[in-house]
Amino acid sequence: MKFLNLLLLATFFVAPAFAAEHEHGDAALAQAFIREIQSVNAAYSHNHKSVFFQNLAKGQHPRATVVTCSDSRVHTNMLDKTPEGDLFMVRNIGNQLATAEGSVEYGVNHLGSSLLLIIGHSRCGAIAAASGDYSSLEPSIKNELDTIHIDKGVANIDGVKTNVNNQVARALKLFDSKVNQGHLLVVGAVYDFANDTKQGAGKLNVINVNGVTDAAGMSELLSAKRAGGEHHEHP
Repeated sequence: MKFLNLLLLATFFVAPAFAAEHEHGDAALAQAFIREIQSVNAAYSHNHKSVFFQNLAKGQHPRATVVTCSDSRVHTNMLDKTPEGDLFMVRNIGNQLATAEGSVEYGVNHLGSSLLLIIGHSRCGAIAAASGDYSSLEPSIKNELDTIHIDKGVANIDGVKTNVNNQVARALKLFDSKVNQGHLLVVGAVYDFANDTKQGAGKLNVINVNGVTDAAGMSELLSAKRAGGEHHEHP
């Protein structure tokens, strides 16, 4: 009965949220915004010396491959002051590997990222949808939600954490040899702009390191003194 009540409550909140996301845009707003984008870009190109762009043109060697949600509230400025050439960004709904495995493999296997960072976030619409009834959505969206494996009716922040842990587990299987040889660290985190975890609004909370989820174990794995790439299966 408790589960049913939770499911009904989740459905009540999920449906209006996804209805709002299907509102029509405004061409006039788009025209004004593209002019703003051009202005910002002009200032950006002016403020950087030519050598900056020359270095970018030589190639990329990102320290991290980052898998995060397409949500417009989640961006690199909360991770890195100078993300150019530093972060290989992979974005999709629900920050998942299943719908972007090729991009992730490219970042890790071909660009040589030492860190695979998987970031979920508070108030995630994909998690809200996946934990409710999304049968009326477009087929392509349903296909992406089908690969998010969380319980129906789960609280959003709990679903976000579960999904991040699931993605870390998938990554550990995909890159098992690199992790075990110490060539790759897989980290799962939650960007909590809503302060749902009560750890501070806007904080990036690390919740999983190579499959380890307890604070002491994660701290040990993140310590610069620790050698090797040992990882543990997430329970």
